[in-house]
Amino acid sequence: MIVAELAASDLALIIVTGCSIVAVVATLFALQRILVAVRRVTRTLDELNAQALPLIDDMAAALAEANVELERVDRLVGSAESISATVDATSKLAYRALSAPVIKTVALRSGASRAARRMRR
Repeated sequence: MIVAELAASDLALIIVTGCSIVAVVATLFALQRILVAVRRVTRTLDELNAQALPLIDDMAAALAEANVELERVDRLVGSAESISATVDATSKLAYRALSAPVIKTVALRSGASRAARRMRR
């Protein structure tokens, strides 16, 4: 009845309009799902940002403190190297100054011991 009175072009127009309405509804549904996902991601990023910023500040403070301690240790190592060089030079000087008299004293004592032993016999 009504369908018989419609021309083919009118029927095609009704089908295209119906398909377009379905496509628009499907697109709106997809956009709504995307909006929910974007809101979740935004909320998660905000939480992550709120937790990460204090940690980054703490890490920066710890790094600054570590740099100060590293400079202090570097100064201590430099002082220890200087002291080591001084002790090494002093010990070489003491060795050179005392080795000959000590060797002579030991030799004299050894010789005196041998002489005393021979005299006792």
